[in-house]
Amino acid sequence: MLLVLGLFLAYKVGRLAVDGRVGAAYSDADLVWQLERVLRLPDEAAVQHLLLSADALVRAANVFYAVVHFPATIAFLIYVYWFRPAHYLRFRRILAWLTAAGLVIHFAFPLAPPRMLGDLGLVDTAALYGPSVYGPPQTDTLSNQYAAMPSLHVGWALVVAAGLIHATASKWRWLWLAHPVLTMLVVAGTANHYWIDGIIAAILVGILLMATSRQEHASPRVPVQVGPAQAEQRERVQGTKLTSQQ
Repeated sequence: MLLVLGLFLAYKVGRLAVDGRVGAAYSDADLVWQLERVLRLPDEAAVQHLLLSADALVRAANVFYAVVHFPATIAFLIYVYWFRPAHYLRFRRILAWLTAAGLVIHFAFPLAPPRMLGDLGLVDTAALYGPSVYGPPQTDTLSNQYAAMPSLHVGWALVVAAGLIHATASKWRWLWLAHPVLTMLVVAGTANHYWIDGIIAAILVGILLMATSRQEHASPRVPVQVGPAQAEQRERVQGTKLTSQQ
């Protein structure tokens, strides 16, 4: 809880720090848009046009953007803590370092999302169809709307998918990759992020996964409470081992 509170306070500081750099955020947005065209990345408008083809589809995308991000990540951490404790510390650290790296980039490279650039042919789907988690940028003091790069929506979704793939043994576990793929399509289609925002997030996650690959084996297991039944079973097992050795 202290970690989450600290990151939230840092995010609030980022909102204050960008107040005098709105012009830079729009200049950086033009730079990112031109870079995507040079790299021949798909136009975000293509995904948005697909969403706008049906009211139910675009509203579902808006709900996904507004609702899934935090609950899915919290559910993942709770699941790993209770059922896969050997992996918990590693992926908690990855989430913390990813968020911290994102905050540093938000300070250094403020970026207006595509929904704020009217000349791109994109619309703010959340403002038009609802629900919206943002107010007008000029009066919104609760969120940093000029922090498009990297996309922490995509980054956290990648950590959740990587953690579940790593911590489970089911042959279907690779289907968890659908979560970050769907998240990327949603954030692009709702004009909240550029493709490059997701790419940078993926690069950061990849670096952190490699950097922590050895720490997982060296880290102590998360202590889990043992009930009376489990304790009695352990004593019986240990007593059986001692008898067999004698």
